[in-house]
Amino acid sequence: MENVKAKKYLGQHFLTDKNIAEKIANSLQYQGNVLEIGPGMGILTDFILQNPKLHVAAIEIDHESVDYLHERFPNLTLYQEDFLKFDIHQIFNEPFAIIGNFPYNISAPILFKLLEMRDIIPELTGMFQKEVAQRICTKAGSKEYGILSVLLQTFFHCDYLFMVHEGVFNPPPKVKSAVIRLTRKENFRLSCNEKLYFQVVKAAFNQRRKTMRNSLKSFAGIEKVDEITLQKRPEQLSFDEFITLVQKIES
Repeated sequence: MENVKAKKYLGQHFLTDKNIAEKIANSLQYQGNVLEIGPGMGILTDFILQNPKLHVAAIEIDHESVDYLHERFPNLTLYQEDFLKFDIHQIFNEPFAIIGNFPYNISAPILFKLLEMRDIIPELTGMFQKEVAQRICTKAGSKEYGILSVLLQTFFHCDYLFMVHEGVFNPPPKVKSAVIRLTRKENFRLSCNEKLYFQVVKAAFNQRRKTMRNSLKSFAGIEKVDEITLQKRPEQLSFDEFITLVQKIES
């Protein structure tokens, strides 16, 4: 039934391998409230519901999937909503983790929303397109290193857990996937202006082929930054170096 129905939904690639689903569920370290994004046919839902330490809710935009999930898991707290537009406080008013097999086309917006809500989201564990997972977890100096790399590594510990092959999905995607875990850094406080920090990181990578001097020339205070840093390109700077750069700009 899952294989027949899955072909109808939104172009999403549905996980069909129960071993992979169980492995993802077991990768979640947080115990407490958990929100699953896009449960689809519920293969991952089944395993997270088996954990007595988790209080599980799910959010799914497709009405046919919602009907199926209501039938399969009658006790599941389920919302038919768009995660990116929904007020999550209607589900949880206290900390919660996120888990899911995330649709490729909205993975970046999900991660930016995670950054916005990081005060109440201590962990995100789930599956992304492999290239996105690598980009998130890679270190400075890599060609994959970018805006999400810097911003997520600033506030979260980013762990690349394992790769997932195309054959365990229906329909099979044309790319490989990977599971990562993002764990919030406890007691971390950004030691510079947060709004300016986000602006500088985004501006730098929007012109990633240019040196920091050229990509940030519109920022007042850029002349206070040392020449060595200004001659670098954005992918050469760690998040710590970006923090130092912003501190100098605003000093």
